[in-house]
Amino acid sequence: MAPLGPFGVAPRVAAGVSGGPHSLALAVLADAWARARGGSLLALIADHGLRPDSGTEAAGVAALLAGRGIEARVLRLGLSVGTGLQARARAARLAALSQAAAADGRPWLLLGHHRADQAETLLFRALRGSGPEGLAGMAPVRDGGAVLVLRPLLGLAPARLEAVLAAAGIPAVRDPSNRDPRFTRVRLRRVLDDPAGEGPGIAALAAAADAFAARRGRLDAAVAGRLALAAEIRPEGFAAIDPSGLGTDPVARAALGRLVAMVGGGSFRPPAAAVAALMARGHGTLAGAWLRPASGGRWLLVRDPGTMAPEVPAIRGGVWDGRYRMTGPGRAGWRFGALGGEARKLGRRDRLPAAVLQALPAVRDPHGMLAAVPLLDYPSSADCAPFAVAYAPAAGAGAEFSG
Repeated sequence: MAPLGPFGVAPRVAAGVSGGPHSLALAVLADAWARARGGSLLALIADHGLRPDSGTEAAGVAALLAGRGIEARVLRLGLSVGTGLQARARAARLAALSQAAAADGRPWLLLGHHRADQAETLLFRALRGSGPEGLAGMAPVRDGGAVLVLRPLLGLAPARLEAVLAAAGIPAVRDPSNRDPRFTRVRLRRVLDDPAGEGPGIAALAAAADAFAARRGRLDAAVAGRLALAAEIRPEGFAAIDPSGLGTDPVARAALGRLVAMVGGGSFRPPAAAVAALMARGHGTLAGAWLRPASGGRWLLVRDPGTMAPEVPAIRGGVWDGRYRMTGPGRAGWRFGALGGEARKLGRRDRLPAAVLQALPAVRDPHGMLAAVPLLDYPSSADCAPFAVAYAPAAGAGAEFSG
């Protein structure tokens, strides 16, 4: 944990726990680490609701952890079956875990990904056509907007984690979907054929991810410089871009990819090939963002209104659309989400484009009536004070914008 810090005195951390052997091992290790420093662990268990017995299993995991003195909480996601199920489940799970951790005053969220997961991620992204940045795999530390997402086990083989669990005398629940060949990751796992995660193939892939990660660090520095030169990122959730200053080289493509993720609410930048195609067109949608020509030869990058997330509770730490975090106290029973068509009630405030206004976060009372638009101080600063929000996209460039 030390390389992922600093954590200060009495760290309050949260961990995502599925009940599988690796996340349970994470809970055991993180609990011991936090207690030794006067802190505490909150185990968060996501129940996707996709199987009839998932709720019972989640409750069983919570009871098992509680029996060891670890505070545990079940988060019910209520996903529906359909295309892209695993990707949707991952996104919904991370959003729920992050929001729950932040709401409980825990700025660090630990995830149990290990060395074999990193190898699978590299192969998966290579198949999707990811460039060097994507091939860097999962980062050990990532700004998740509401929390810092930490992966302290990336350097460990799964066999070592299972040994930790066996030594603690804890049984593990194995999700049947992790053996379902309909999912690409499951097929990749079978190709690797190394359940212990200690073979040379996984070691080589993990080493490759480390090398790409070092390259990503250098690219990130170059991207930050290019964005400072060619883009204005606004707290209203859009970006104005000077194409001539941006350029068309690999740094330019990485910079535009970062902007797409920030504006589109994604956790990761889209594939390099897709970004290059968008740049060549100079208009179009990608990963929840909409690139439009603007006056003076500039580009305007705004949120795609057709893909915004549903409303979420208007409580402190709540994150909506992967972009906005509520920093004010909020109110129980109130919700915040897209302003949408009600933007017409406000007129063209601050001369913002209609597409930007519609994508702003708005607060509604328990009856569904529009109550506040914090970034516009509507209807007044006093009305907006309890609902202060910060533009803190998960794929941000390290900056946070408040309103």
